[in-house]
Amino acid sequence: MEWLVLSVVLTLLLNVAIRLWPGPAQRGAERLVDWTERQEASKPDAEPGRVRVFVPWKAMLIVSIGLTIVLNVGLRLF
Repeated sequence: MEWLVLSVVLTLLLNVAIRLWPGPAQRGAERLVDWTERQEASKPDAEPGRVRVFVPWKAMLIVSIGLTIVLNVGLRLF
């Protein structure tokens, strides 16, 4: 049971950390965008443009906690 609690707490802490210190998360996202743009530019038929993706962070947090609980309960049962 302590693994379940620890897993949920860790998930919450990581998500809160990203919300409190958006700078490192933003830099990581920018690096990923730069990397994908370089990959697209290396293709001969690449079209210029950029797609913005909006991530519902609240839903991701809830799903993450839910999956953490399901995984830990499943590991305990089997």
